[in-house]
Amino acid sequence: MTESLVAGSPNPLSHRLFARPEIGATAAAGVILVFFLAAAPAFRSGGSFFTVLYQSSTIGIVAIGVGLLMIGGEFDLSAGVIVTTAGLANSMFCWWFGIDLWVGALLSLAFCLFIGFVNGYLVMRTGIPSFLITLGTFFVLQGANLGLTKVVTGSVTSPDISRMDGYPLLEGVFASNFDAGGVTVWGTVLWWLGFTALAAWVLQRTRTGNWVFAIGGSADSARAVGVPVVRTKIGLFMTVSFLGWFVGMHTLYRFNTLQAGNGVGNEFLYIIAAVVGGTLLTGGYGNAIGVGIGAFIFGTTSLGIVYAGWDPNWFKAFLGVMLLLAVLVNLYVKSLATSTRLLRDSPGKADDA
Repeated sequence: MTESLVAGSPNPLSHRLFARPEIGATAAAGVILVFFLAAAPAFRSGGSFFTVLYQSSTIGIVAIGVGLLMIGGEFDLSAGVIVTTAGLANSMFCWWFGIDLWVGALLSLAFCLFIGFVNGYLVMRTGIPSFLITLGTFFVLQGANLGLTKVVTGSVTSPDISRMDGYPLLEGVFASNFDAGGVTVWGTVLWWLGFTALAAWVLQRTRTGNWVFAIGGSADSARAVGVPVVRTKIGLFMTVSFLGWFVGMHTLYRFNTLQAGNGVGNEFLYIIAAVVGGTLLTGGYGNAIGVGIGAFIFGTTSLGIVYAGWDPNWFKAFLGVMLLLAVLVNLYVKSLATSTRLLRDSPGKADDA
C-alpha cells in the first residue's frame, strides 16, 4: 500500500529535487549565463569567464560566512566594512611601526576575530537584534577607517606596502594568480571553491552543522535539547569576520594600497548572494552551495552588463528584482521541502491507505 501511495502521489522524487535550497539559484544562473553568452560576444571568451569567477569569488568568500550566519538566524551588517578594516589595520600598523607585514596580518586577524566575538557576545547577552548591533559596528568601523587613516597618513588612502618586509610571501598567499590555457586564474577562485566545499561539509555532515540549522529554526528549542546556542552563534559571527579578513588581505596584497571608504554597501551584496542562493531570511534553511551559486549570479550579471555595453546603473535594478524573486522562490521551495518531509515521515498514513 505504501508503494501505491507513493506512485499516486504528486511526484515525490521531483518534490525532493525542487525542495533543495540551491535549485532555484542553479536554474537562474543557467538562464543568466546563456542570456549573456547570446547578448554579449565579448562574454564568450575563456578570459571573460574566469574574470566572472574572480568577481564572484571576492563576494562569494564573505557571502559564505554571511549565509551560514543567516541560516543560524542572524545578520551581520558590518561584514562589508570589516574587509577594509582588515587591510587598513595590517598596512598602517606595519607602516607606522616599521615591522614585518606577517606580524601585521596576524594582528589584523586577531582584531577582526575580536570584532566578530563582540558582535556575537552582545547579540546573545543583550537580546538586541543582530541587525542593530552590527549596524552600530558598521558605523564605528566606517568612521574609524576614515578617521584613523587620515590621522596616520594625512589622507584617506593607506600607504603603499609593496616594498615592506614580508610582502612577496603574503602576496603569494592572498593575491596569487597563474596562467591556465592562456587565461589568468586568480587564487581567490580556488580559495572560494575550497571555503564553499568546507562550509557545505560542515553544514551537512557535522554536529556543528546540525546546531546551526537548529538554532536558526528555533533557538529556544535547540537550547532545550542541549545545543550550545551562545557558543555556536558567536562562532558564526567570528566566521564572518575571518572570511572578511581573508578578502581584506587579498584586496590589500593585490592593489598594495586601500581607500578607507571602500566596502560600504557590500554587506547587502553578501546578503543578496545568500538569499538568491536559497537562504531564508527567517533562518533555519539554506546551504553553502546555494550561496556560492548566488555569488556566481552576482559576478555574471555585474560583468555581463559591462560586456554587453549596457549602462551599468541597471545592475542595481537587476539586484532588486533578483532579491524579490528569490524571496518568493525560497518561500515556495521551503513549502515543498516541508510537504516532502511530512510525506516521508508519515508511514502510518501509507499503511492506513
